Amino acid sequence: MKNVKFYFLVLLLAAAVSCKKDGGSSSINIKGNVSNDEAADMVAASMSSNFNGVAGVSGDVTVSAQAFVNVHLACGATKSDSVSRSYSGTQVSYNYKLKYSYTLNCNSSNVPDNLSSSLSYSGSYDGPRIASSNSGSSSFTVAGLASTATNFGISGEYKRDGSFKSKVDTTNAGSSHIDINVQSLVVTKIGHKIASGSATFTITGNVPKKGDFSFTGSIVFNGDGTAKLTVNGTIYIVNLETGEKTKK
Repeated sequence: MKNVKFYFLVLLLAAAVSCKKDGGSSSINIKGNVSNDEAADMVAASMSSNFNGVAGVSGDVTVSAQAFVNVHLACGATKSDSVSRSYSGTQVSYNYKLKYSYTLNCNSSNVPDNLSSSLSYSGSYDGPRIASSNSGSSSFTVAGLASTATNFGISGEYKRDGSFKSKVDTTNAGSSHIDINVQSLVVTKIGHKIASGSATFTITGNVPKKGDFSFTGSIVFNGDGTAKLTVNGTIYIVNLETGEKTKK
C-alpha cells in the first residue's frame, strides 16, 4: 500500500511540474508575438501619407519628377531637397524630417527616361492605436516621364526602423523593422494620386521579456484612396491618407 501511495505521489508531482513548464512555455509564446491587428497598424502607418509612408513619398517623388521635366534639366542632373512635416491634433500627431536626392536618367537617345530617388528620414507619430519613433529610407525609380505617358510608374523599396508602443495592449512595446517592396505603383500625373499597384512586406521586431515577432504579407492599391492589406491571411482595408484600417 505504501508503494502504491508513493507511486501515486510521484505521478502527481510529475504532472504538476509538467503543467508548470507547459503553462510557462505557452505564456511566453503568446506574449512573444504582437497580434495581427498590431502588426497591421504598424504597416498601415508605413503606407499612409500622414505618417510619412509610401503614399506620401510617392507623391513627393512624382512631383519632383514632373518638375525635372518641366524645367528641361540635362541628362544626369542631380538635386537634393529637404522637407519637414508636422501636425498636432487630438487623435493624431506627427513630426518628420526628410532628405531627398534625385538623379535624372536618360535613354540612349538622350531623352529623359526615369528619375531615381533616394530618401533618408527620421521622426515620430502618435495615432489612436499605436505610437512610434522611427527612421528609415526609400529608393524609388519613377518612370513615365515622357509627355505622352498619362501616369507615372514607381518601383523600389521603403524601409522603417524604430520603437513602437501599442495603445491597445500597453504591455506591447519594443522595436520593429518594416520593409516594403513596391512593384509597378501607378501614380496619376494630375493630382499625384495612387491609381493602382502592389507591394509585399515583412515586419519583424522584439518585445522585451516577451520575444521576437515576424509577419509577412501583401498590399494591393485600390485606386480609391485605400489599399487592401493582407497580414498572415487576415485582410484589412487601409485609408492611405490617415493610416486607419478596418478588418474586412
